[in-house]
Amino acid sequence: MKAFRLEELEAERVANDGAYLQFIRERNMSVGLYALDAGSIDPQQPHAQDEVYLVVSGRGLITVGAETEQVARGSVVYVPAGVPHKFHHISEDLRVMVVFSPPES
Repeated sequence: MKAFRLEELEAERVANDGAYLQFIRERNMSVGLYALDAGSIDPQQPHAQDEVYLVVSGRGLITVGAETEQVARGSVVYVPAGVPHKFHHISEDLRVMVVFSPPES
């Protein structure tokens, strides 16, 4: 078993000075914590893997392909591999759990 506490993951992410912290990597998936502060720009490019986002805190919008949705704590968004997507209009610091399948390369 692997168990994590969100506040410890956030502290590790900050200590590593990055927006993304991968904390699980297995044969069929990887999981990370992604952080975007209010007003920031999401630099993501389409990924080669399917992904699922679970918003753990914050508020903003996400556009996946041609569709846009509001997201906040508890929102779950699926993004198919290769589809352009971005968080934007971030009004409260976003902290998002990201699951990639297969694992992010």
